Amino acid sequence: MDMEVRSLTKPQLRLEEYFPGRTRAYGIFQDRFGKLRRRFLVEIAGTLNGSLLTLVENFCYDDGEREQRTWSIKCLDHGLYEGHTDGVLGTAQGAGQENVLNWSYSFALPIGERRWKVRFNDWFFLHEDDVLFNRAEISKFGIRLGEATMVFHKLD
Repeated sequence: MDMEVRSLTKPQLRLEEYFPGRTRAYGIFQDRFGKLRRRFLVEIAGTLNGSLLTLVENFCYDDGEREQRTWSIKCLDHGLYEGHTDGVLGTAQGAGQENVLNWSYSFALPIGERRWKVRFNDWFFLHEDDVLFNRAEISKFGIRLGEATMVFHKLD
């Protein structure tokens, strides 16, 4: 996806402006054939300390599974970001322009008793009224495994 083609001038997406406070996200995961596999809700608490954004994400899946993930994201100059959380292999990299942000990373995804090294390629799009859309393609060895779609809404 070409960021320049997709971006609009308003509203501006800056993670350090959007995520401090409370945010709720609703999501689904579809396999590579488009079959709905999971639904989930995420409650997010964000804090900003200087240029470090911390996101505590509490996931609740439709099958009752719960998971917590804490992201530490460095907000760099010119819409660039670097982040870490448990399971990320190396460093997550983000680049934003106008209302669009691309975020990508390798992740050790738990599948049963094993962990698979997969690649996440996320695209975020900020809409009016503080609604943020996210589409994340998950792949392994360049083969698309599925896609997560989320809609974020500010609570504060």
